[in-house]
Amino acid sequence: MNRELSIVALPGDGIGNEIFNEARKVLNWINNNSHYKLNITEELIGGSSIDASGEPLTNNVLEKLRVTDAILLGAVGGPKWEDLTFDKRPERGLLKIRKELDLFANFRPAIVFDSLASSSSLKPEIINGLDLMIIRELTGGIYFGEPRGVEKLNENNYKGFNTLVYTSEEIRRIASVAFETAQSRSKKLCSVDKANVLESTELWRKVIIEVSKDYPDVELNHMYVDNASMQLVRDPKQFDVIVTTNMFGDILSDCASMLTGSLGMLPSASVGVSTSGKKNAMYEPVHGSAPDISGKSIANPLAMILSVSMMFKYSFEDDNMSNIIIRNVNKVLNNGYRTKDIFTDECKLLSTSDMGDAVIEELKNEKL
Repeated sequence: MNRELSIVALPGDGIGNEIFNEARKVLNWINNNSHYKLNITEELIGGSSIDASGEPLTNNVLEKLRVTDAILLGAVGGPKWEDLTFDKRPERGLLKIRKELDLFANFRPAIVFDSLASSSSLKPEIINGLDLMIIRELTGGIYFGEPRGVEKLNENNYKGFNTLVYTSEEIRRIASVAFETAQSRSKKLCSVDKANVLESTELWRKVIIEVSKDYPDVELNHMYVDNASMQLVRDPKQFDVIVTTNMFGDILSDCASMLTGSLGMLPSASVGVSTSGKKNAMYEPVHGSAPDISGKSIANPLAMILSVSMMFKYSFEDDNMSNIIIRNVNKVLNNGYRTKDIFTDECKLLSTSDMGDAVIEELKNEKL
């Protein structure tokens, strides 16, 4: 029996369209070779939406996102729109989706594929076999706290301010997600905060400890964010699951990305539950729109393709299809195919489109 599902694609800006085109090849292959019937529609977000409508995300598109089974995002932003007022910039469309759909849990894996160990700036013995998950709280904290703004104090002096705020309930729900994730992995969880100087994260630690009582099989430890950033570089394999605040998660996940050799290899999932009980989720590579390489056919599409893998795991609850995608990406890498960001002299350099085609060639050998 066919399983019919809807996907709204938001290719966005910069390299977004280029990498989404390669993800669409994978989705089309799944449509043609499995019991899935994936109905894919494309909508505008970010700068492309601003150019068309004056808004980084229209209410019409937002309503479509509320009812779809999954959202696949490329990237937003670029120099063209940097001079717009804060509320009109491309990134506001992304933040609006996270807030309106309550996508409070962001999953950012950092996995080192064996064939890419040499691409990392760290020694192979430090990162070989690395497989960690950073769970970032995504709808609270300093990015959304009020009051915020810039005030003029006098003719030559201004004051900029943001508010770091968390409620116990916001912390409790992300903690539950983190503990449940740890239970499904190695039963180790590290909570990252700055409880020694920030009262909001003192509360974070207190609530995390309270929630831990419901998960006695999970080993919990705490780490200040400055130490955590150092430890990620010194001994990343000491971690399995990390849970942290919105801003700290933003920073630490980018740090972890370079352990793997390239931002172009890392997918992410942002998940929440609507008031009706429907699971809302958006999948995207962690890299940005990379305007400096846009249109040059050199962008790495693998993070986007691996985001499709996460979509099947978290939204469609199909671990088998998720693992099929990962397995065949790994085969492509083992065959020595590389885009420019992960290229070394002994490998074969591919364009963005050629890398997508290489994944499809491997998928053709799968028997579903």
